[in-house]
Amino acid sequence: MTRRLVVVHPDADVLAQAAAARLLTRILDVQSVRRPVHVVLTGGTVGIATLAAAAQSPLLAAVDWSGVHLWWGDERFLPSGDPDRNETQARAALVDALEATAGLPAENVHPIAGPDVAGSPAASAAAYAADLAAQADDGRVPAFDVLLLGMGPDGHVASLFPGHAELAATGAAVGVHGSPKPPAERVSLTFEAINAARQVWVVAAGAEKAEQVASALAGQPVAEVPASGVRGTHRTLWLLDTASADAP
Repeated sequence: MTRRLVVVHPDADVLAQAAAARLLTRILDVQSVRRPVHVVLTGGTVGIATLAAAAQSPLLAAVDWSGVHLWWGDERFLPSGDPDRNETQARAALVDALEATAGLPAENVHPIAGPDVAGSPAASAAAYAADLAAQADDGRVPAFDVLLLGMGPDGHVASLFPGHAELAATGAAVGVHGSPKPPAERVSLTFEAINAARQVWVVAAGAEKAEQVASALAGQPVAEVPASGVRGTHRTLWLLDTASADAP
């Protein structure tokens, strides 16, 4: 049965440090019983700060990175290397260093293709779904050991926005058009893929998110607050700072 846990930290900096330690410990725990480990990364201020904190952690060296696969929950449909891509920011914070010095194989890093590789968000989503299926025991998606998600002030997760048709998408990944946050074109995991994860962690900070955090935890409709629809098969973890947990 899925368990939900809410953990509140004093501020965004402590949240990022704690999330990083929790992430590395989770990878180590999984490696003690099975391999490979599949981790889904997220962008955003706290998501990237978590990766930067992980890069400085003494736990980093304890992980066997040759047995870890890294994925993304969503991506802006921008060319490789664009500074606004989640991949680019994650590489600068952590991933490039793991490849260079910690033994993470380049083929274990699974970015979502941009327009320099795929002709459209739909084509990128199809390619990503094929990559996911190739690493999955059931031919669909890996049972992600931990899937990190940020949450926007409107309650969106990944690139699944309130009131948008992509909320109902099936399969592993979907092309997104008309995003209310630029750029308009994106690629996102679907709820079907997100909720196949063993553990889903929502990491959110800031008073501007407090109302939607409360709404999601109260189980408001997914069409209004997409974050309310995320759950792991074993655990759903909300990692918050005091400001985001303090609903008005």
